Amino acid sequence: MSKLEKLLQKIQNNPKQVRFEELDKILRNAGFKCRQPQGGSSHYYYTRDDQQLSVPYHRPHIKEIYVKRVIELLKGDEKK
Repeated sequence: MSKLEKLLQKIQNNPKQVRFEELDKILRNAGFKCRQPQGGSSHYYYTRDDQQLSVPYHRPHIKEIYVKRVIELLKGDEKK
């Protein structure tokens, strides 16, 4: 099992304890491009093909709802 697979498993097991850097690493590895916020916003925008995802930068952990959206999106990729 690679480090990224272990990280993804950790995120799926406990979506309440995910740091922004961990989620960013998973999304970039899945082929998403990141656009950083401008003008005082805290939302990072990830895009891939026709998919778009907004994730607010929040410390120390990302809110669970955003992590669950990423998990659902990545599970949809596995089905293809």
